[in-house]
Amino acid sequence: MAERMEGWTLEELAAALGGQLNGPPEKRVLRPVPAGEPDPEGITFSTGPAYDEKIRGSGVGVALVSPGTELDCPTLEVPHPRLSFGWVLQASVRALPLSSGIHPSAVVSLDADIDPTAQIGPFAVIERGARIGPRARVYPFAYVGEDCVLGEGVVLYPHVVLYQAVRLGAGVIVHAGTVLGADGFGYFWDGRQQQKIPQVGGVIVGERSEIGANACIDRATCGATRIASGVKIDNLVQIGHNGQIGAHTVIAGQTGLSGSVTLGEQVVVGGQCAFKDHVSVVDGAILAGRTGVFSDIETAEAYYGLPAIPVKAALRQLALIKRLPEIEKRLRALEQSLESQKKT
Repeated sequence: MAERMEGWTLEELAAALGGQLNGPPEKRVLRPVPAGEPDPEGITFSTGPAYDEKIRGSGVGVALVSPGTELDCPTLEVPHPRLSFGWVLQASVRALPLSSGIHPSAVVSLDADIDPTAQIGPFAVIERGARIGPRARVYPFAYVGEDCVLGEGVVLYPHVVLYQAVRLGAGVIVHAGTVLGADGFGYFWDGRQQQKIPQVGGVIVGERSEIGANACIDRATCGATRIASGVKIDNLVQIGHNGQIGAHTVIAGQTGLSGSVTLGEQVVVGGQCAFKDHVSVVDGAILAGRTGVFSDIETAEAYYGLPAIPVKAALRQLALIKRLPEIEKRLRALEQSLESQKKT
């Protein structure tokens, strides 16, 4: 059987995007590519001269451009090239393969409740009391622990681990290697050694949230660690026990939240940020990368530094730090001048 050709002819692409084609309508393009990529079957876009310069001479299959733009390759003129390229990206998404139903090698408890439309991949484990909702997808080697709940359309990619009592709302996506519901980091010194504080709570993740690869969200000591709806969490993020993350907040990679941290709604957290336990951040605050939060943030503005301060003040401090050698030299000269005056 001949392999099915993917992608679009330029004529089909023009019809889908509603653009003006300048090029051969029968030419077929297969995939989105960055500007400047020498791919004769690629689709790229331009939003100005810098992009145009990269595209010229690359031999790309077609470029999505603003009306009136002339290049040395086929072009498709559209009102918003970046937006149209987003359509191409969305149309190019390929889901990881997963057979329908429950794979014969999966280990599924008789006490689990699995919707007939759910898909359970090879070597996945579903423990007793677990509930898997309609059209949920559990990829190979994932582990769904006791009393976990997966809402409609939830996706667990390979090697995701849900310990116990983890509840995922509809449309939640959890990427490979992530662990939800591991014990929180709770110990106390009894005079001789560190004693473990039992962790008996759960994790609740709201609808349409997405959690990146190799992230960790700890179960609560008691109660629940809560991630609200629409939250986006990057790879390698750690959220400690009893954390509370507000709706539509985004957290970039390698960030660490200690226990009982509260982030408001629509907070933006840059990469490698660190949070002391029990601090809270107001709705709408923005934390630049590598910011350290040691006390509550109560005003919705941008912050940077260690500890976190408003970004304008932080940038002034950085500018002063660069001048410290010069300031030290001048100060020493002034001290020497004063000593000379005392001697005379």
